[in-house]
Amino acid sequence: MKEIQKIELRHLELSDFANLQESMHEAYSNWTGDFWNKGHIQKLIDVFPEGQLVILADGQIAGCALSLILDYKKYGDNHTYAQVTGNYTFSTHDPKGNVLYGIEMFIKPEFRGMRLGRRLYDARKELCESLNLEAIMFGGRIPNYHKFSKELRPSQYIKKVQQLEIHDPTLNFQLSNDFHVLKVLRNYMPDDAESKEFAVLMEWNNINHEESNDKINLPKTVVRLGLIQWQMRLYNGIGELFDQVEFFVDAVASYKSDFVLFPEFFNAPLMAEYNDLTEAQAIRKLAEYTDEIRERFSRLAITYNVNIITGSMPKLEGQMLNNVGFLCRRDGTYEQYTKLHVTPDEEKYWGLTGGNEIKVFETDCGPIGILICYDVEFPELPRILAEQGMNILFVPFLTDTQNGYSRVRYCARARAIENECYVAIAGSVGNLPKVENMDIQFAQSVVFTPCDFAFPTTGIKAEATPNTEMILVADVDMDLLWELHNNGAVRNLKDRRKDLYDVITKRSL
Repeated sequence: MKEIQKIELRHLELSDFANLQESMHEAYSNWTGDFWNKGHIQKLIDVFPEGQLVILADGQIAGCALSLILDYKKYGDNHTYAQVTGNYTFSTHDPKGNVLYGIEMFIKPEFRGMRLGRRLYDARKELCESLNLEAIMFGGRIPNYHKFSKELRPSQYIKKVQQLEIHDPTLNFQLSNDFHVLKVLRNYMPDDAESKEFAVLMEWNNINHEESNDKINLPKTVVRLGLIQWQMRLYNGIGELFDQVEFFVDAVASYKSDFVLFPEFFNAPLMAEYNDLTEAQAIRKLAEYTDEIRERFSRLAITYNVNIITGSMPKLEGQMLNNVGFLCRRDGTYEQYTKLHVTPDEEKYWGLTGGNEIKVFETDCGPIGILICYDVEFPELPRILAEQGMNILFVPFLTDTQNGYSRVRYCARARAIENECYVAIAGSVGNLPKVENMDIQFAQSVVFTPCDFAFPTTGIKAEATPNTEMILVADVDMDLLWELHNNGAVRNLKDRRKDLYDVITKRSL
């Protein structure tokens, strides 16, 4: 799989044409017909700029999705590609129409298998919903049909693809993205020799009809959190560890979560190989995995279209050993966060030192904060983050006893109330008998809320079963925070007596 540093989903611009043309030629290497010319692209952008989407990998166009709005009753279910495009003039586009009609969709071969096509389809669905259209429709190619055309009718071929007896890369992908088959279209595109000029009329119904802005990539008002309550167990190397990591990322992403949160030192089982060393030496050997772990997480964030908060792991910064983690965004970018307060045990046995930076991280779901375990027990830190606009505080933790867990839990719960934000905590469970200083763990992962009428009376949105490996998925509403800030029964942030006291940092942020 190609290594990618940054993914960007945006609207197509005319300046993209040369890049787009190169990608199209590679995507349709067996195509015998004509390709889009610059005039076509200019016209599409002129008539419907919101409907023309591209996804870029490190500045290179990895794929595109082009569409029009149609008054579908004018064309019905027996139409050709030339008819719905106005013979490539796009005069058929009707802003008052009822259907978003897809006229192009491809992913460049070297970027296939990375779920970039799914992102384009998801963006189309968001656009369909924001414009309050009834459905997305298109005539889908069946490029493998020419291999079976002598023995199977198109309808028979489609059925076998649906039953997974035959693989068709295009139809299989469309079915996996919640589109369903309506009928076979004949003579749909005369130049499509691979499909024998047939196409499959596909449909996705918009059941929401929500009024919203017609732009893509806007911050969400309802954000879905996925917390991993991680079972400590021995692994045969980093590959086996990440088989389990990917299993959880896949599971949480399948629920369309926006964030995945892993616990502090979730990778500690890899220290079992170094149990003959001192604790300080073993954890420094563990630090040798950190760069590779960050790279693997970044790839998973792109592949599964989810922002990943990687928990934490040791990292050597010169001669200093820090406890760090990474926010791996789904656009391919990442940032590091560092534990600021190390416990006496971490300093004594491992020689850990605290970091010096506290900051809010910008995401496609709004500003978030991340504090590792012990840090949440210092109320000044979340207060500084709240003043910088934080809406959600993520706390990866590791506690061995119920006493330690209670400190993290009740401090996190207080932080949600006093800073009028959501707080999500995730920890590890189980035992590691072959890793010194990591013998036992106790955890219950929770999503905390403020306590007011719009929130649960307990201030607990959702919580996992204690000491059980599982995922916890919960939705948090950003609009409720805004309402609380301005009209809450009490307003902890607004009512502070800043004429008497304040919380400041002594270093520039």
